[in-house]
Amino acid sequence: MLESVEQVEELLVAHGYIAERSLCTAVFLALRLERPLFLEGEAGVGKTEIAKTLADALSRPLLRLQCYEGIDRQTALYDWNYARQLLHIRLREAGKGDHEDESWEERVEKEVYSERFLLRRPLLQAISTTPAPVLLIDEVDRSDVEFEAFLLELLAEFQVTIPELGTIHATEKPLVILTSNRTREMHDALKRRCLYYWIDYPTIEKELRIVTEHVPNLAQSLTRSLCLFIQRLREEPLYKVPGLAETIYFAQALEALHVRVLDEAVLCDTIGCLLKYRDDLELLTGEQGRARVAHLLAEV
Repeated sequence: MLESVEQVEELLVAHGYIAERSLCTAVFLALRLERPLFLEGEAGVGKTEIAKTLADALSRPLLRLQCYEGIDRQTALYDWNYARQLLHIRLREAGKGDHEDESWEERVEKEVYSERFLLRRPLLQAISTTPAPVLLIDEVDRSDVEFEAFLLELLAEFQVTIPELGTIHATEKPLVILTSNRTREMHDALKRRCLYYWIDYPTIEKELRIVTEHVPNLAQSLTRSLCLFIQRLREEPLYKVPGLAETIYFAQALEALHVRVLDEAVLCDTIGCLLKYRDDLELLTGEQGRARVAHLLAEV
């Protein structure tokens, strides 16, 4: 058990994740109070990565539930292995013979609805795994309202009832991290059950530290130039501004190309590392786009 916010910060840094003290405080409280941590922010700012880092740093299993439109209870919680159940029934029928046995159907029903035929999905695994894992419920905003309501019950009690087997309680509560890119607003009832933290785009100092951590062989002057350029780029009227993940990919691309100086020619060849939409690309191409890029480069 981590005893202080400082220990959380040191542990994250030791595993390559640089976080503000406020985020470290949220993580510490989630661990100490055994409460889910709800992380919101734009795509690519490090929400998913902190769950992966915590699992590694705490030596816990990582269970990831990737949400999407239409995700249901069977996909997230549990299901039955119908193919194996049917095979088992057929084998039992073949060995039954001609003798009558009124309890035969009851026995077979108990056998097919037993643990050996149960398919444990991430949520059920999370409350039945020891040691307690880190449960990442990723992009929960992509799920339906019905699934969000189902999560309320699970996160409140950390237990689930399977009609054929009974109620399964968590012997150790998992560390639950929920992430959202705000494609829709989540219901207040879900947020009330969680500690909340908004992860914003990093400051220039933090971005420099992170890029240096992930791409240490890149020249420090070039690292600073690319971070300053991306900071300025985020102020442009783009459909999707580059996140921290794109900054790291961009730095890795410059290292692979043995770039020494960030200029217009380099940006023209590598802009796909930063921008992913045609409208954004067109904003920085053409005569006006080149003038805009030149102006941004002049500021770094």
